[in-house]
Amino acid sequence: MGGAPTWAALVPEWYTPPTQMSSNRSLTAGRLSPRTCDFLRSAVWFFLMDDTDLSIEALERIVAESPKDARAIVALANAYWLSGRGPDVVGELASRAIAADPGNRAGWHLWALSESNPRDRVTRWQQVSARFPGDDLARVNVADNAAALAGAEHDYDALDLAIATYEQLRATAPGPEHRLALDEAISKLKGWRF
Repeated sequence: MGGAPTWAALVPEWYTPPTQMSSNRSLTAGRLSPRTCDFLRSAVWFFLMDDTDLSIEALERIVAESPKDARAIVALANAYWLSGRGPDVVGELASRAIAADPGNRAGWHLWALSESNPRDRVTRWQQVSARFPGDDLARVNVADNAAALAGAEHDYDALDLAIATYEQLRATAPGPEHRLALDEAISKLKGWRF
């Protein structure tokens, strides 16, 4: 192989967070640009890592060193959310991730999830659903949040939105058990009177 690193030699480095990699080791072997190698290291590390083994402090360091890395920002926002840091800090990080990569669906999901106002949260989920039309999870969140808003505020418009969204989901449901569950939800919602 003439001095080129082997896959066996590269994999352990890819498992190492970028902040702990030695600067004198190179993946390039004269074939890839340093920027491409940094991207590959980061991408492989995030795909292969076990998120539960990564501390918030490590994620904070990674985001500080790579402030435009949408995946790292989303990982930190998610860790903050799961640790109860609150919607404001998570929403700010989600907005940063979206600015860095408008196609990062996880950033959009955290952005919608972090909205505290129920009516605004429904609007955010509608925006996510419109941006990613095939995202059934976003549509489920539109329907669920609209149903919760309808129940809390006796809002018939929100109730209609929930029913219509569940009906859209039913039309593309992958199996009979999904259709049955959606039929039950739709039937119950259609029976609501305030």
